[in-house]
Amino acid sequence: MAQRPVAGQGRRPRYALTLIALLLLLLTGCAGPGGMRSSPAGHWVTIQRGDTLGEIARRADVPLVRLRRFNPGVDPRGLAVGQRILVPSRQERAPSGGPYRYQIRPGDTYSAIARRFGTSPVSIAAANSGVSPTDLKIGQLVSVPLHGGASASSSHRRTTSSSSRSVSVPDPGPMPSSARGWPWPLDKYRVARAFGKDSRGTLQPMLLATDQGARAKAVADGEVRFADSMRQLGRVVIVHHADNLQSVYALCDTLLVDSGTRVNQGTPLCTVSRHASTGRYDLLFDMRHGGKPIDPRTVLR
Repeated sequence: MAQRPVAGQGRRPRYALTLIALLLLLLTGCAGPGGMRSSPAGHWVTIQRGDTLGEIARRADVPLVRLRRFNPGVDPRGLAVGQRILVPSRQERAPSGGPYRYQIRPGDTYSAIARRFGTSPVSIAAANSGVSPTDLKIGQLVSVPLHGGASASSSHRRTTSSSSRSVSVPDPGPMPSSARGWPWPLDKYRVARAFGKDSRGTLQPMLLATDQGARAKAVADGEVRFADSMRQLGRVVIVHHADNLQSVYALCDTLLVDSGTRVNQGTPLCTVSRHASTGRYDLLFDMRHGGKPIDPRTVLR
């Protein structure tokens, strides 16, 4: 008579095979570049030995040129173990002259994004009407215009730094006829720095020197879309006007309006603060048409 198997004896090999299969799957998932790793798209990746940008781009299913533009200053031939690379998601875009379409990640601020892509938080805020810089949502897409139209990749910057063909944002069209003869934002002022490029080719907004207690005023009717602090710019007010025009008032001391406020031409927006390094009372004043910087002197009387 055949012996009856001990209870559970017949199942042990099946359990063992299942455990081995799961272990193999786990080991395969943790393998090198050829393993079954999840897509890195949309995440930061830490460079491991043998990694290349081309291989990371292939694994993320994003174009290599997009990966390079999202990592300005990274030398593809000099990757270092432990170096962190930002891999764009499939929703993000990086045209050579901008604006980028960027997806907000944990810990992001306009200042941090601006430092990464060589632009300014004011530029980003002006290009994203209706988005509160102090209430960014993870996964939210924002537009990131680039100063001077330079690409985020260092190679593109080298080839286009002296070219006048690139632009920072799509051309919003001709200036509206209504943008003429607007008053200056201060009653008393001196142009301490004119709008234009500095010695390094970086576009700089206008800087107006004034007196203690001076109040910056709205240059036209509009709606306050931002009234809060920005790193390196102090307190800032951004007003959106008709015909896709925006005005920016930065280095403020005390804010006199709130976000969402409708203002008329001449409405006080903020008091001007004293600059620690110069001792002057300076207002950083910027104007934009469709997010593109324009010389305020073309609009103000």
